[in-house]
Amino acid sequence: MPYLERSGDVFVLYLGEEGKRDSENAFHPDWITTVDALLDRVEQHDGPAALVTTATGKFYSTGLDTGWVLANTDKLNAYIDRVQALFARILTFPFPTVAALAGHTFGGGAILAAAHDHRVMREDRGYFCLPGITIGASYAPGSIALLAARLPARAVHTALVTGRRYGGVEARELGLVDEVAPEQQVLAAAVEHAEGLVATRGRTLGEIKASLYADAVTSLRTPVANLHAQEALNGG
Repeated sequence: MPYLERSGDVFVLYLGEEGKRDSENAFHPDWITTVDALLDRVEQHDGPAALVTTATGKFYSTGLDTGWVLANTDKLNAYIDRVQALFARILTFPFPTVAALAGHTFGGGAILAAAHDHRVMREDRGYFCLPGITIGASYAPGSIALLAARLPARAVHTALVTGRRYGGVEARELGLVDEVAPEQQVLAAAVEHAEGLVATRGRTLGEIKASLYADAVTSLRTPVANLHAQEALNGG
């Protein structure tokens, strides 16, 4: 399960289990519950602070837990709603946020990374990829709205409609990430960036993000079942 560490005023949220380097850090419901609880702990901290999310090993995150989804299709809408709520929470988090991408960042993992204020990616190995088009998996409207709000239009269009895999250098050139670093320096670079912004944490920062991305947040927080009902009413 995810766990939390501190580096001065920077909270470092690891998306995988401590000591385990082969996890894909997929969004199992229990994983989401743990991440939300850790974010609660971060928000309860008083004083200057920032948040970095990262993972050890081959993956940052592969996104949706497809194994769990296939075994629980009757719970899919509620599950997607929880994932979207997590995206919205990170997007509007009242702390500076940085994603340290030292491993593969796929699908929902890429969307989670995009919700952060800043992204640092490993320069030599690992991919940033939105593979839905290649596996026949649709994205919820809130996810599309988040990507459109946070990433350059041409780059996100190509990433979504082709499912291409982008290495760190190309991802930076296209604006999918903000910075690249050697593997052993990815987390340090993310923490350094976050440290320079710890004084901005607080209600005002959260309000700015919520206003800046209001349309995406509304879409992320709209239950999937409501969207399906609207489509039916519209003859979709």
